[in-house]
Amino acid sequence: MSGLLPDSSNPVEYIQHHLVNLSIGEGFWAIHLDTLFISWLLGGAIIYAGYRVGRDLSLERPSGMQNILEAVLEFVDDLVRSVLGRGHTMIGTLAMTAFLWVLLMNLMDMIPVDLIPWLVGLFGADHFRAVPTADPQAPLGMALLVFVLMLYYNIRIKGFYQYMMEFLTHPFGIWLFPINFVMKLIEEIAKPLSLGLRLFGNLFAGELGFLLVALLPFWVQPVPGTIWLLFHLLVVVLQAFIFMVLTVMYLALAHMGHEEH
Repeated sequence: MSGLLPDSSNPVEYIQHHLVNLSIGEGFWAIHLDTLFISWLLGGAIIYAGYRVGRDLSLERPSGMQNILEAVLEFVDDLVRSVLGRGHTMIGTLAMTAFLWVLLMNLMDMIPVDLIPWLVGLFGADHFRAVPTADPQAPLGMALLVFVLMLYYNIRIKGFYQYMMEFLTHPFGIWLFPINFVMKLIEEIAKPLSLGLRLFGNLFAGELGFLLVALLPFWVQPVPGTIWLLFHLLVVVLQAFIFMVLTVMYLALAHMGHEEH
């Protein structure tokens, strides 16, 4: 029912209700409106924060937000330089954006599981999932973008011919090119799949954990809820970091010659 949550005394109905997205369309072509709304909202917040910090930039009296963004920027810049050296501003910017965006989306899992669905239910929405990274569409969509950038850098740096020759000659030489091609194709496809599915799997498990805690009697919830919250907070930050690092490493591989693999 709109505006109401299912009775937690029915665990199956309660969990199923929370795992359904607000969407239009059916099957593969379904568009998850809640995932789009939250991810765009958080992306807009990052852009706005960057704009405000840039507008009010101060060397003498930096704001707290400026200190945070400078710390993240320095950390990401050091990581990119250690892998690729200087002159890769685009990759550094992408890595920082990915880290902040994924981190904010992950942190939505820290909000009580019933709060946002109840609020949007007041406006007539039957379902709403507030954690975009617990929906496979968001992590796999970001991973697909990384895959496209991998192809772009591979072709731009190595040339289309050299890149295709890697499919035919690596790792067993040209005489076993059918095996090489299949193995290289699997290797390339596995990169974005592992990137997206790793993030989705961890956040989905975290969301499910909070739902299971919510099914407990209210007087039991504080202890397991606090333990799970602290543990999952570590997972949330770690998964954002891993997504960023793997993005940098996959793009770094595109800058390496075949002999450097």
